[in-house]
Amino acid sequence: MLLFSIVNFTGITANAGENHGNSINKAKSRWVETKLKRMSLEEKVGQLFIVYANGKTPDDPADAEANMEADRGGANFKEIIKKYHIGGVIYFNWSDNIGTPADTAQVQQLSNGLQKIALKQRPGIPLFISTDQEGGVVARVTEPAAVFPGNMALGAARSAAYARQSAQIMGTELKSLGINMDFAPDLDVNVNPENPVIGVRSYSENPDLVATLGTAQIAGFQSEDVIATGKHFPGHGDTDVDSHYGLPIVNHDLNTLNEVDLKPFKAAIRSGVDAIMTAHIVVPALDDSGLPATLSKKIMTGLLREKLGYNGLIITDSLDMSGANVLPAGQVAVAAFEAGADILLNPPDVDVAYQSVLKAVKEGKISRKRLDESVARILGVKYERGIVRHPFTKKQALRNIGTAEHLAAADKIAEKSLTLVKNSNNILPLQKQQNILVAGPSAANTDRLAALLAEKSFKASSYATAISPTQEQMKDAAEKAKTADVIVVPAYNVNTNKALQAFLKALKTAGKPVVMVSVRNPYDIMGAPEADANLLTYGNRDASTKAAAKALAGEINPGGHLPVSIPGHYPFGYGLKYQ
Repeated sequence: MLLFSIVNFTGITANAGENHGNSINKAKSRWVETKLKRMSLEEKVGQLFIVYANGKTPDDPADAEANMEADRGGANFKEIIKKYHIGGVIYFNWSDNIGTPADTAQVQQLSNGLQKIALKQRPGIPLFISTDQEGGVVARVTEPAAVFPGNMALGAARSAAYARQSAQIMGTELKSLGINMDFAPDLDVNVNPENPVIGVRSYSENPDLVATLGTAQIAGFQSEDVIATGKHFPGHGDTDVDSHYGLPIVNHDLNTLNEVDLKPFKAAIRSGVDAIMTAHIVVPALDDSGLPATLSKKIMTGLLREKLGYNGLIITDSLDMSGANVLPAGQVAVAAFEAGADILLNPPDVDVAYQSVLKAVKEGKISRKRLDESVARILGVKYERGIVRHPFTKKQALRNIGTAEHLAAADKIAEKSLTLVKNSNNILPLQKQQNILVAGPSAANTDRLAALLAEKSFKASSYATAISPTQEQMKDAAEKAKTADVIVVPAYNVNTNKALQAFLKALKTAGKPVVMVSVRNPYDIMGAPEADANLLTYGNRDASTKAAAKALAGEINPGGHLPVSIPGHYPFGYGLKYQ
């Protein structure tokens, strides 16, 4: 039995908002029709593309060489916008658009600068400014913003209210930076413990829980006029290959697809989600051609558009991923558009992709009518979300970022998500008279967790290792463990990491209790059943680390419930509390 209630977010009622809605629709239609009539073919094709460029400013000369080497088709954002009339941009940390931590004033100035450039070009259409802000392991905007635990933490907390609140706050902070489109939430149903790319990005293995929390987050984002994007259609939850590096195959039958993978997307469509992102996965039950869903007309048009009745934006996942590049260069963008996509995200070579689509339209392979349909959808969403009327964000909006209220909300959700699945001999909570060794990968915040325990007057020391500890690190840690009373291991995907499994075995030779704090996927106990206690945080963001320290110290009682089953160990919904 599920420990949550289905919540329906429907927005304003038809009676209350009918007149207002009609006036907006009429204004939108007039604006879209006027723009379409005045746009050249080149400008229409440009609207189909969302691309990245390296740099902190629109005309950053420091990254000109990097942009040219990356086949951006221009030296910087400014040149790319002018040359291709692009419909949008995407921000990343590695492209230096957003620093870590974020310089919020710089990001806001970049957004406003890009909009000024786009609006000065004919035909004067503002940009989608997008990023991936899911929370948890996928968060491009970090401190000083509020960084929320990810989806699986929300699944453990079992609260649609928390899901909506987290998205609403993320939406507020993104909008303050001029970011109007978020590639979130992730609606994949993670049923495979060895999934290398989804994992804690999913709310749960239960499709009803995914649908409930996903629609709550959609409502939260869109309440702030930030475009929500459900991903990765038709469902990336049962893969053992990462589509960034290969082409996964999902061998679910039609019944499983309908009852599991597609269920959250159906709920998202009913809730009015603005956009849906495609997956670079092969699904033989839906299309036996061997093409990934992104390039499949049967899936994108036949299923998503026609059978499910979706009328919003269809966005490809990044076209520079290996899973999409199954056709010769230049053909992928055309094939994705022919399959039914409206927006072509991050082609590996912008110039080749743009020229290929333009040529296909000029030669009649893509009809002008089909092009106009997608451009009209793109322009319509830009109007509906207020991007046309309010393309810029004001300096004072930066006060909305990382407020005390927002940070407290992230901390509270992290605390409510903590799940205790094992506690032999009531090892937890820790006792202050004990000597505690915190040993594990630095990526699991080993030093930070030890420091937090020390701040709480515990006798805690730390020993940080690589994600895959070396033999020397195993030996050193085992030696240090001899003088400890309890060993706390912040663990990072132990179930798929042989070196970490060996590390835990080495620590156990000291004959001391081992507490495993799982800070990524919740399946660690499968690879380390010898652990005496196991606390799950579902993420390694600071809010989750702080919550873990509180739980270890006994300041809070873990109350989360497993949003997935752990094969051979614990069922869906399992969760202990301290006695």
